[in-house]
Amino acid sequence: MDKRHRADLFRTRLVIAITRAGITQSALARRTGVDRSTISQLLRDDAARLPNAHVVGACASVLGVSADWLLGLAEHPENAAELLASALTLTNAPRALGDQQIFDWHREADGYKIRHVPAALPDMLKTNEFLNWEYGPHLGRTAAQAITSSANRLTWMRQSASDYEIAMPLYELHSFVAGTGYYEGLPIDLRREQIIHWLDLTTALYPRLRLYLFDARKLFSAPITVFGPLLSVIYVGSNYLAFRDTQRVRAFSDHFDHLVREAHITARAFPDHLSTLLKTLQG
Repeated sequence: MDKRHRADLFRTRLVIAITRAGITQSALARRTGVDRSTISQLLRDDAARLPNAHVVGACASVLGVSADWLLGLAEHPENAAELLASALTLTNAPRALGDQQIFDWHREADGYKIRHVPAALPDMLKTNEFLNWEYGPHLGRTAAQAITSSANRLTWMRQSASDYEIAMPLYELHSFVAGTGYYEGLPIDLRREQIIHWLDLTTALYPRLRLYLFDARKLFSAPITVFGPLLSVIYVGSNYLAFRDTQRVRAFSDHFDHLVREAHITARAFPDHLSTLLKTLQG
């Protein structure tokens, strides 16, 4: 970018910033300590020179924008602190179902592909009986609330314009079928009903809903959700860590796509795998 072009861009962005701030040239001059004639000269159509660093910095500070943006060195008017605050947020993550923040993110990303690695089994794909067993004794919510929330999530998924891809470690599903680890004590009839429920859903909703199983001995993933190109979220237990900057959202998307490419069980093979697991529960 030559000096003339950069000077033109500076003038254009200075006008935009003054308009957004809702102040006059005189007010800008007074608050920056710069002569009003200097401000007027900066805004003239034939101004071919850039101001010195002090003037640029003072204008940026008063107008609430970054000096780099005024000079055409950045695409966003926010300063570095504001960009960081908007690009990375820490949000409370209640363990129980019904988190409004997650639902709001789903609605914001309606029409985009949603990629999801759940912390365990996907809540919206669980049977009412499973939710009763899981949420009844604890978590500060009634099982009825959990069931209603899960049903609402599934209804939203059916009606939204988004495609959903879910990737889980292979051992999670096998632990569920065996009733071990987290699922110890879950009656076999509930496990059997859950597998049948998954079979029905994966058949009815394919290809808009696609589930993959990856081998955790070869690959690892923290619980994440990628909401199209808008944001990516890591679940860390008591909080969600949400990123909105393009580079990190793309990195999480690439990570998820790698899980899909290396999946031990693909979306097409998932129903057959469930049918095989169901046979082990039927004796």
